[in-house]
Amino acid sequence: MEYKEEKFEGRGGLNIVYRSWRPDTAPRGVVVIVPGFNSHGGHYGWAAEEFVEDGLAVYAVDLRGRGKSDGERFYVEKFADYVADVEGLVAIAREREPGLKLFLLGHSAGGVVSCIYTLEHQAELAGLICESFAHQVPAPDFALAVLKGLSHVAPHAQVLKLNNEDFSRDQAVVAAMDADPLIANETQPTKTVAEMVRADERLKAEFPLITLPVMILHGTLDKATKPSGSQFFYDTAGSRDKTLKLYDGHYHDLLNDLGKEAVMDDIQDWIDARI
Repeated sequence: MEYKEEKFEGRGGLNIVYRSWRPDTAPRGVVVIVPGFNSHGGHYGWAAEEFVEDGLAVYAVDLRGRGKSDGERFYVEKFADYVADVEGLVAIAREREPGLKLFLLGHSAGGVVSCIYTLEHQAELAGLICESFAHQVPAPDFALAVLKGLSHVAPHAQVLKLNNEDFSRDQAVVAAMDADPLIANETQPTKTVAEMVRADERLKAEFPLITLPVMILHGTLDKATKPSGSQFFYDTAGSRDKTLKLYDGHYHDLLNDLGKEAVMDDIQDWIDARI
């Protein structure tokens, strides 16, 4: 396996860091990973190795302001900037892996970014895998509306902090997250949360426009996002080829939780059937 950590110039001149894992022999497909909050591409080492063993090349982005990428920490001015980061990485993956089917895997907030990207680039993808989708979150609607208003007067105020212990039942994973300097004290600014809310409002109206193959995954004990959001996506997506899998008792980060092997088997089987 070949592993690299590289960067490209993103929108606004920011350096966007990405990681790639490639099999020693010619790959037969590509997976591009978009991490969510309290995460970055470095958290997907195990998953990437599993994909590589299955003959797939893997690329994972650090969205602007996250991981090792440039930008104000955890801040995004407009959601389209996150989508542009994904566009940049997909372009690199396509150039390096010409002619191969490309699957986009988005986790949590990265799932929202991936869905917006998909709406605008469906013809370029062989499928979308949406894991622990942050389409519905455990916050009342009025609070989200207040945040949207607050984003205009205090865009950099820190308002949302997720608990690492809600991501995984594997205490070694939680300990590694607690010790990771790239997500230390991660708190989302008002503007970032407001842009997420606006993106989710767009998706609620435009899910029927998504018609490519989709696989939607969620843990039933996810405390960071609601499984009902994934159910809504499944119910309203325009795709004829769509799959919903709910994992009983699993937490937010399915590919870093106990039982991750079964989740990976399901994803690999789904991809294999569509290459």
